Amino acid sequence: MERTFDAALSDVWDLWTTKEGIESWWGPEGFRVEVRSIDLRPGGKLAYAMIAVAPEMVAFMKSAGMPVATENHLTYREVVAQKLLVYDHSTDFIKDVEPYNVTHRVELFPSGDSVRMVLTFDAMHAEEWTQRAAAGWEQELGKLGRVLATKKR
Repeated sequence: MERTFDAALSDVWDLWTTKEGIESWWGPEGFRVEVRSIDLRPGGKLAYAMIAVAPEMVAFMKSAGMPVATENHLTYREVVAQKLLVYDHSTDFIKDVEPYNVTHRVELFPSGDSVRMVLTFDAMHAEEWTQRAAAGWEQELGKLGRVLATKKR
């Protein structure tokens, strides 16, 4: 997935790498995130709760046999300030599926007054779940863009 944001590189980086930044946009529509801890270094971890808040998302989670709130964890593999994040996100929240990691790569390319961001991630255990992840990221990146649009330059 690729997006170009009319934003300062430092703002994009901060939204990906700070508690306040992550909580401002992470999670698809109808969810909010609470960061429990963040250790931004190779081998460091991000722990957060993903909480369904919209009634339709609460109903979806329940109908899928999943809890309304899940504790999530990722481990940073590579961190290059204002350029690159690579992390493994643990998928230990899917009912009847053995936990496994999904690797994500976030690359930032500044150009004048904008930043091009390229996000890639592994396929999941089933096509349906890969499509859900892609749809979730589409929503999340929309939220990221809206937050960046409110930042003063």
